Amino acid sequence: MVESLFDWADPTTAHFWEAASKEQLVIQQCGACRQYQFYPRPFCLACDSDDIGWVAASGRGTVYSQTTVHLKAAPELGLVTPYVVAVVQLEEGPRLLTNLTGEACRIGSPVQVGWRSRQGQAPVPVFGPATP
Repeated sequence: MVESLFDWADPTTAHFWEAASKEQLVIQQCGACRQYQFYPRPFCLACDSDDIGWVAASGRGTVYSQTTVHLKAAPELGLVTPYVVAVVQLEEGPRLLTNLTGEACRIGSPVQVGWRSRQGQAPVPVFGPATP
């Protein structure tokens, strides 16, 4: 099962998934150097401090890279082919591996967060075209 690939009870990521269950995108920020980061870690990548907190992200970013996948995904993922895997750079700086919705999204496109629901689990952030 896909659930076995993720440790939802991991204290390092628990706050992210709790916020995601409310469709809120959060990222970490270092209290020592103020650097933002994602993927969640117990220490700052910039200064190695363990003074890490969570802040609400703007939910806006830019498509940094993308690829369209035509191979069938595991049914548990709920992805219908083809689907677009992308790296989105948030306004705050960190990059997220995610999916894109909307055919108008290309490298360099402004995007904003949306949410894809999953049965029995927190929704996951996906990005689509930004609205003014």
